[in-house]
Amino acid sequence: MTFEIRPTLFSSEDFAPLMRKVEPDGQFLLRLRDEWERGETRFDRPGEFLLGAYQEGRLVATAGVTHDPYDPAAGLGRVRHVFVLRACRGQGIGRALMTAIIDRARSGFALLRLRTSNPEAARLYESLGFVPLEQPNETHRLVL
Repeated sequence: MTFEIRPTLFSSEDFAPLMRKVEPDGQFLLRLRDEWERGETRFDRPGEFLLGAYQEGRLVATAGVTHDPYDPAAGLGRVRHVFVLRACRGQGIGRALMTAIIDRARSGFALLRLRTSNPEAARLYESLGFVPLEQPNETHRLVL
């Protein structure tokens, strides 16, 4: 099945399929919703963005980049809220979404950081060039 990756904004309607499927490894989607509703994280600062992967007009995956909230250094971006619906995994959506994240982030950031406890996600990130680290606020980084 084909999919399209494009910029998106959080909306209860579009994110409903993802929110219904929040699993232990997707609890950060609740944080995305809460931070969006409080106005804390809107992906609207220079260089920031939120992407969605859509199949047949339905949001099936999401990922974004913000300035790193743990370190205000210039050029430091944080990959956030990466999630692919379980039923849509194994179709290349996560890889395509992360490739789009990396490509788009190059124009606003020099370094991307992220944190994951999911071994499958870690393998994906590492296959895309992220280097594994054991730091308090990051498990992987990529120099752009």
